[in-house]
Amino acid sequence: MQATLLVELLTEELPPRALSRLGEVFADAVFKALVERKLVAADARMDRFASPRRLALTVQGVAASAPDAVVDEKLMPVAVALDASGAATPALLKKLQAKGIPADALSQFTRRMDGKSETLFYAMTVPGAQLDEVLAGIVLDALKKLPIPKLMRWSDCDFQFVRPVHGLVMLHGERIVPGQAFGHASGRSTRGHRFMGEGEVSIDSADAYARTLYERGAVMASFDARRALIVERLARACAELGSGVHHVDDAALVDEVTALVEYPVVYVAQFEPEFLAVPQECLILTMKANQKYFPLLDANGKLLNRFLVVSNMQVDDAHNIVSGNERVVRARLSDARFFFEQDKKTPLAARIPKMESVVYHNRLGSQFDRVMRVQRLATEIAGRLNADLVQTARAGLLAKADLLTDMVGEFPELQGVMGRYYAQHDGEAPAVAAAIEQHYRPRFAGDALPEGAIACAVSLADKIDALTGFFGIGQIPTGDKDPFALRRAALGVLRILMEASLPLDLAELIAFAGGGFRAGQVGAGDAANFAAQLLDFMHERLRNLLKDAGHDARVIDAVLAQRPTRIDLVPATLDAVVAFSSLPEAQSLAAANKRIVNILRKVEEGAGPEVDASLFVEAAERDLHAALAAIAPVLRADLDGGRYAEALRALAGLRVPVDRFFDDVMVNADDVRIRANRLALLAQVAAAMNAVADISKLEIRD
Repeated sequence: MQATLLVELLTEELPPRALSRLGEVFADAVFKALVERKLVAADARMDRFASPRRLALTVQGVAASAPDAVVDEKLMPVAVALDASGAATPALLKKLQAKGIPADALSQFTRRMDGKSETLFYAMTVPGAQLDEVLAGIVLDALKKLPIPKLMRWSDCDFQFVRPVHGLVMLHGERIVPGQAFGHASGRSTRGHRFMGEGEVSIDSADAYARTLYERGAVMASFDARRALIVERLARACAELGSGVHHVDDAALVDEVTALVEYPVVYVAQFEPEFLAVPQECLILTMKANQKYFPLLDANGKLLNRFLVVSNMQVDDAHNIVSGNERVVRARLSDARFFFEQDKKTPLAARIPKMESVVYHNRLGSQFDRVMRVQRLATEIAGRLNADLVQTARAGLLAKADLLTDMVGEFPELQGVMGRYYAQHDGEAPAVAAAIEQHYRPRFAGDALPEGAIACAVSLADKIDALTGFFGIGQIPTGDKDPFALRRAALGVLRILMEASLPLDLAELIAFAGGGFRAGQVGAGDAANFAAQLLDFMHERLRNLLKDAGHDARVIDAVLAQRPTRIDLVPATLDAVVAFSSLPEAQSLAAANKRIVNILRKVEEGAGPEVDASLFVEAAERDLHAALAAIAPVLRADLDGGRYAEALRALAGLRVPVDRFFDDVMVNADDVRIRANRLALLAQVAAAMNAVADISKLEIRD
């Protein structure tokens, strides 16, 4: 018999930020186990449910029992299993006894080749799984797989779970499937909304689960349906408030609110307009982080003194709900206003000396030491970019000062943002205030970059100092461990250099940054080669960045094989290699280049210092030397002018003479001078071919 299966675990309120993931993992694990036991088809419909107090799923077309299966049990090679007369050997009899196979079942054995030997197999029938026997175990196994960081006990029981468990529902159609979980026997009774629905809700059948829970229990069990309803009601409330009004777009907040309510209802509340004198980022974060409200903005993105509340109660008169939330938010906003007013009394510059008492890292000094290094490096970068040195130095000095403010102490997410507001209040130059905020950019993938040379200089200095410092003391990210967010810092450096087209040499910046640390702080012991390790790390991040952008892997390998340190030139180099790879001569030259590199790598005495034309014996040598001499000035001019595509295109003229050289010339000649001269010629060819990228990486293997 096939019917819809329902499994529900009823609990206390589950962690809201984890609810969606818990629901997915639980449902998927149960469904996968049912498929593995042949109790349901792999393409059967499965619906997940996750509300604050339950994890559940329904699966259509689940069988009460799986069909029996015929399984071929591999025994042993025929030569070992049977003697010359065809009777079972002692080895076979021992094997049969161990597997519980009757000794008189020889007629059921089959022979077939397994690898190079003829092997004996036994066809046995395995009874299909019974739903009533396996479902409870499946559920418990699925619960063990949940991504729960911390378990808890409750009452006087020995069970552990993320929250106390209050019930288990397992229905196959209308029938209760027997089983237990966390001391609760399965049944058909669950609980509805704490205040709006029936306290106890009996589920008549698995197919009626969601409908019954909603109609009688006032619970919308589906996480996705609840989320969609919240999004719809938020949008409707905004539309009713006027044209252009919209709530702060925050998918994570929507997810969290969805996990907090069983029956979502949206109400509009407000706060006193005078709070708008506080920077809106503070007010927005206060409402979102502390109360899970949705702040409202006008068409220009300016904060309004209204906000939306997603409540778990629908009432005829919402006055008490609205006024209660308004009282709560008023207290929170008063705290934010107090922090802001107090912080403004102390200029950012006056906070700098206090940073000497704040440890940045016990091996890298204080925050004051770090600020001095960032200021030094930012000024160096600004000089190379022809930016204002005085304003850059000022921005570097003040960039971290807001870390000592009350507002950032309460809301670390506002670091940089509050620095800009306080710098403006202190009368700092607009470029300085902007750089203080923007030096944290990009904070995440796809985030905006800092704008202008000053902001870019401070941002690069901040990130390169962190990378250099932590690599210099051996704190290199491993696996999924990156406690100092160095991967994010590296990607930020690469994006700024590449997307802002800044003519800066990464290796030089790393070397300069390393010089800003005190003697013995970095580069000791195992971290002595930290600069090379850091460049390797940066190039690996660059490889991933370019792959994510959709570039061909062979093209990326060709460019990065040269270990470029002018990251701003990488996009043009990539484009040039792509254009070169489409030329008819590309594959031939790529193969030739690989052959040349291999030859030069293997020779012991190496190439001669220079090519001596008087030692040429074959015409092919002379022709290749002449062709190389002809393109050399063109190649150099194109490289100096940054015309990388033209430089690679010039290499096409070497195809014929290179092919003739390998057809007609024996490189490893007996005469040592001739051999060294030919190797010197090949070294010049390799240098020309690899001036832009390692074109051997473009070779397509059959």
